[in-house]
Amino acid sequence: MSRIYIIPGLGADTRIYKNIDLHDHEVIPINWIEPGKADTLASYAQKLMYQYNIKPDSIVIGNSLGGMLAVEIAKIVPMKKVILISSIKTSDEAPGYFSFFRNVPIQKLISGKLMTSMGPMIRPVFGGMAKGDARVFMEMLKGTSPVFIEWAMSAILAWKNDIIPPNTYHITGDKDLVFDYKKIKNATIVKGGTHIMIFDKAAEINKLLKPILYQQ
Repeated sequence: MSRIYIIPGLGADTRIYKNIDLHDHEVIPINWIEPGKADTLASYAQKLMYQYNIKPDSIVIGNSLGGMLAVEIAKIVPMKKVILISSIKTSDEAPGYFSFFRNVPIQKLISGKLMTSMGPMIRPVFGGMAKGDARVFMEMLKGTSPVFIEWAMSAILAWKNDIIPPNTYHITGDKDLVFDYKKIKNATIVKGGTHIMIFDKAAEINKLLKPILYQQ
């Protein structure tokens, strides 16, 4: 049995993993802690490492923003495996619109509180969801700290990384409107997978995860 730390994405909590089969493992959910204004993704990852006592030779799974943080954690603590779902490994894999928002920081005009109430507008970008999953998505977004959302949007855009930790596995979808799979290298592509495929393509993701989790 492996120790697995699971990290959600922006606007979510670990309920995002509700359809992912990790029942044979010791699963440690990582919940967001309030960031400092000067925190980068790297320094925030270090805080999570201390908060949750993340131990070497464990497995860390990150969805979206959580994948970026999983990479940063694995740069500090040697991980047995690093698994990214609907995320990016390096800043080179970031989509072109990142540059636009760095130069024209529209996101700074949108308060975190407003972002948490924009579920119906944001949902189509993430992809189609079953009714029950959509309800959870809305609940997670509304429950996210506005302070965290404001910080995370800026920290994501400022992220600079060119290091891929050993034993990194990457799963992404070819219909992801947030992270373009064509810019992502050495990933397993899920056909029809959107940014929220962790919900609606969970059966396929579970099939991909099983050999990764059990191989020595």
